[in-house]
Amino acid sequence: MTVDVNRRAVLGAAALASASLALPQIMVRAASAAVPIADAQNSGFNRFKFGEFQVTTILDGLRPGDGPHPIFGQNQSAEAVAELMEANLLPTNKFVNSFTPILVNTGSELILFDTGLGAGARENGMGQLASRMAASGYKPEDVTVVVISHMHGDHIGGLMENGAPAFANARYVMGQAEYDFWTAPERMSGPTVGGAKAVAANVKPLAEKTTFVGDGGEVVSGLGAMLAAGHTPGHLIFTVESGGKTLVLTADTANHYVASLQRPDWHVQFDADKDMAAATRRKVFDMIATDRLPFIGYHMPFPAVGYVEKLETGYRYVPETYQLDL
Repeated sequence: MTVDVNRRAVLGAAALASASLALPQIMVRAASAAVPIADAQNSGFNRFKFGEFQVTTILDGLRPGDGPHPIFGQNQSAEAVAELMEANLLPTNKFVNSFTPILVNTGSELILFDTGLGAGARENGMGQLASRMAASGYKPEDVTVVVISHMHGDHIGGLMENGAPAFANARYVMGQAEYDFWTAPERMSGPTVGGAKAVAANVKPLAEKTTFVGDGGEVVSGLGAMLAAGHTPGHLIFTVESGGKTLVLTADTANHYVASLQRPDWHVQFDADKDMAAATRRKVFDMIATDRLPFIGYHMPFPAVGYVEKLETGYRYVPETYQLDL
């Protein structure tokens, strides 16, 4: 009798132990089946208050590709560019380009700086400005002023939608020198023909509603234009001043947060006048570093807001964290 009882007890304990060992595996399988991978995307906007203004950066899209050499560092060896990427924990043969239009709400105006790639890029996941503006609480018809820093396709591509102005209630501010360059008849041949055709389709129809400005021009009170030529002949950057603070919108002065900032003298494929663009980079980012100003760069890593610290050879990009929330 005693032997039987002990035997039953041992068998019962073994069965319980076996069940206990199996239970975590069953629970893991059940949990895996119950939690599918989410496919929701990031809302694609970032917002902060700047003085009396509200600033929102919008991610129009990301474009991975080969590089950064020879797009960046055209006057350098591939090995030199790869060495710089490795030193900054970046891949040596791939990079990601981002596109970041900016909304500034002054309280009386909603001003959009640049318009992204537009409908033609949506098949590849870009041209997301309108949908991400909606996620941020604004509609295209809310925009009262559209500012174009320069007339490359990734800045003017979103001006039109289905053959009509995408921002139905807006007026426009653009650089006179930039417009004159791209609309000159000689641009319709040679290497500029693609850009000239895009300007003819997207920009020229808006000319009657456009104010053309140059160095020192004003968008609205508190928002001023500065000529920063080199990337294109009439490339403009902008200052945003409110509540005693200054923010710089650098557009395409620097197109890569490592290659163009740590090595500002390296040539960039997209720059029309490469030596002038390098001199402009140094002038603009010397100012930003010396005055410790925040800036937004159109191709900086999203949300594209940061600072620069002066280095021996150039500048170190410092992403904004909570400085603008205080």
